[in-house]
Amino acid sequence: MKLYNTLTRQKDELVVVDNTVRMYVCGPTVYNYFHIGNARVFVVFDMLRRYLEYRGYNVKFVQNFTDVDDKLIKRAAEENSTVPQIAEKYIEEYFKDAKGLGINPATFHPRATETIGEIIEMVQKLIDNGHAYVMGGDVYFDTESYKEYGKLSHRDMESQEAGARIEVNEDKKNSYDFALWKARKEDSEIAWESPWGMGRPGWHIECSAMVYKFLGTEIDIHGGGQDLAFPHHENEVAQTECATGKCLAKIWMHNGYINVDNKKMSKSLGNFFTVRDVAEKYDYQVIRYFLLSPHYRSPVNYSAEILEQAKGSLERLQNCEENLSFRIKNAVGSEISDAEKATLEAVDKKTEEMKAAMDDDFNTADAISCVFEAAKLINTAMADASASKTFLESAYEKYHSLLVLFGLEIKSNEQGDEAEIEALLAERTAAKKEKNYQRADEIRNVLAERGIIIEDTPQGPKWKRV
Repeated sequence: MKLYNTLTRQKDELVVVDNTVRMYVCGPTVYNYFHIGNARVFVVFDMLRRYLEYRGYNVKFVQNFTDVDDKLIKRAAEENSTVPQIAEKYIEEYFKDAKGLGINPATFHPRATETIGEIIEMVQKLIDNGHAYVMGGDVYFDTESYKEYGKLSHRDMESQEAGARIEVNEDKKNSYDFALWKARKEDSEIAWESPWGMGRPGWHIECSAMVYKFLGTEIDIHGGGQDLAFPHHENEVAQTECATGKCLAKIWMHNGYINVDNKKMSKSLGNFFTVRDVAEKYDYQVIRYFLLSPHYRSPVNYSAEILEQAKGSLERLQNCEENLSFRIKNAVGSEISDAEKATLEAVDKKTEEMKAAMDDDFNTADAISCVFEAAKLINTAMADASASKTFLESAYEKYHSLLVLFGLEIKSNEQGDEAEIEALLAERTAAKKEKNYQRADEIRNVLAERGIIIEDTPQGPKWKRV
């Protein structure tokens, strides 16, 4: 498998040792519900992890929570709460939205506040080896001490000040030096004991400490959004390599931005959407499909029209699975025909094409196209009313596994009342045979109220959710 490496600006082979992929992805700062831009990071790297596991690798996946930060301190003051209470609230809300999006929990979800000891140890090491300096109770990384600073984002030192989130402090040696430890400003502010006085960690150092604690050095993949390449990931590289003497990550992956109606998403423009906002109108799986349908490095435009298109596309994929499930229950013949065997072979070929697309820089766009082509092959074969049960069951197994891989299968909680629905359909069919049309209409209306639409076909009644 080859992945585009931000560090080398080329597709590099993913070389896996002991069949284990060590991957770290920057998680949310937990002061609010996460937005649609965050969701792209979380869904993309959940999908990468799923695919690596599908290919037989063990994946040791770490995604952190930033649970102490200026934003949490501000939110706690606004809500007359505490930083730990705010963090706990929004970590819980994160998992609700993540579950809806089909994002599997990471192997570890460390928190900055649970890694203070490791952070202090790493900061002290940087001071001791001349890569950091103390100013009052603050500690800063000395970027001029690291000659390769800028190698990840491919910026020269003169251009660093033009980057995002540069801390303004006239007392720093260089304007682009960044805080490793921040002194407490007020007695009421959350803080921890350190060799430099009461304070809290800077944003960048927490990730370096957590990577080192849970995954060690020279990990296989470090991921995040494009906006994190500089300064956050650049600073991670600098402080980790200066503290450990080894490289932080072999491959750096960054997904593209999300625009809203072709404009950059921002609170100031009023086009800022949380996943919770979007999920009130669209199913979480529609959002997941929308985020996976383009190539991960491409920019994505968010609009109501595009979400509607995603909804329709997802329905086409899931209808194939639903139709297979229905046909299996009603199939009679078991002998598979040569034409059906050819269809299954063609589906296998599409699966191999899907793997080839994913192995070439994680191309989910082309991979999902292969799934659509597999659905088309199966739908064509199912048009034959005499399709064998052996074929239908084999096709279902192959196709369902593809949807499971992408996290787009019909969810089990949606199927919990399937037996009851089937029983009502059977009762309706019997009522129609007995010419009890009043009861047949009553059942149709009952199901319609539950969002179930019935379609009478030559093969029998079919149903789907709307």
